[in-house]
This record gives sequence, C-alpha cells and structure tokens, in this order.
Amino acid sequence: MAVTDEAIEKIKEMIVSGTLRPGDQLPRESELAAVLGLSRNSLREAVRALSLIRVLDVRQGDGTYVTSLDPQLLLEALSFVVDFHRDDTVLEFLAVRRILEPAATALAAPRIAEQELDALTARLDALGGTPSVDELVACDLEFHRVIARSSGNTVLSSLLEGLSGPTTGARVRRGLAQRDAVGRTLHEHRAILAALRDRDGEAARSWATVHIASVEQWLRSAL
Repeated sequence: MAVTDEAIEKIKEMIVSGTLRPGDQLPRESELAAVLGLSRNSLREAVRALSLIRVLDVRQGDGTYVTSLDPQLLLEALSFVVDFHRDDTVLEFLAVRRILEPAATALAAPRIAEQELDALTARLDALGGTPSVDELVACDLEFHRVIARSSGNTVLSSLLEGLSGPTTGARVRRGLAQRDAVGRTLHEHRAILAALRDRDGEAARSWATVHIASVEQWLRSAL
C-alpha cells in the first residue's frame, strides 16, 4: 500500500505542477514507470485508484487521460462516500448543510435568472397543497439544486449535491411523521423564492437557514 501511495503522490505532483494538464494523455505505462522510478504494478494500482476518484480516465484501447478536473466531477466521489453514513451522523450532515445552503442561497440572489424562478414557482404550484411525501422530497431536491447551481460557485454547488443523499432520508421520515411538515416546507420554499425575486441575499440566507434548521430540529427530537 505504501508503494501505491507513493505512485499516487507522484502522479498527483505531475498534475499539480502542470506537467500533466486536464485532458492530457499519460505517457505509456512502461515509460511513465521508468520516469517516476516505479514498478509497473504499483503504477497500475495508482492509476486504478485515481480513476475511481475521477482524476484519471482510463480508455480501453486508447490510453489514460487526465480528466477535466472539474469540481463537480471530482466531488462525485463525495456522494459515494456519504452513502455509507450511519443514522447517528445524519445530524452532522444537516449541520454542514445549515452552514453551506444559506451561503449558496445568498450568492444566488443577484444571479439566479427570472426563468429559473418562474420554473421553480410553477413546480411548487403544480404540487398543490397536499403532495405526497415522495413528490415533496423530489421537488425539494430540485429546488435546492437549482438555487445552488445559480450561486455561481461550482465547488459549493457540488458539495451540496454530494451532501443531499444522507439528508433525503431524514426529510422523508419527517414528511411521514410530522403532520405540518408539508405545509411548512411549501411555505419556506415560497419565502425563499420571494427573497430571491427581491434580490435580497440576506433574507434569502435567513429563510434557507430556517428551512434547514427546521428539519435538523425535528430530527434531533426524533432520535
């Protein structure tokens, strides 16, 4: 494992230093192993590991390439990791969302397009007053995804996308257990949209905080 770690670090250094850039093809295995002073086996294991976290793209019959290194691509690994969360860590994920989500919502206030706001409003209207829990959660996920993407910060948006998985289950359980959860969620969504339409970043931040905190508070009392 130590040898493989060394191989990973050496390839990483080539990318960080700019020797290899996004989209570049790696030298042939035998050539790269000689340049880095590695065995071909350790190099092969390093390439396999880096391809799993989307740093490298192994194309059968073509070669190995550095990916775009786009934050959204690299942070896909986060979604995979957080799927292994334990129930007792859901509150910690929600606490992180309570920090990041309001920031993303505030950043989106001056940037989000009117067409996006209209589409989100139409989606809420289509739900009606008594949507199913599944419908509400699906709408909630899309609602926050659109706003996060409108923040203009791809790293922040990707982090929130990766964190949404563990908290989805909490929202479903809340919808099943808490009688006023549906109405409260719809009200909070509309308040966030109103603040975004007013281009009021601080109001948008405040309502997003209330929205995430209400799920967190319910779950804390339910655990």
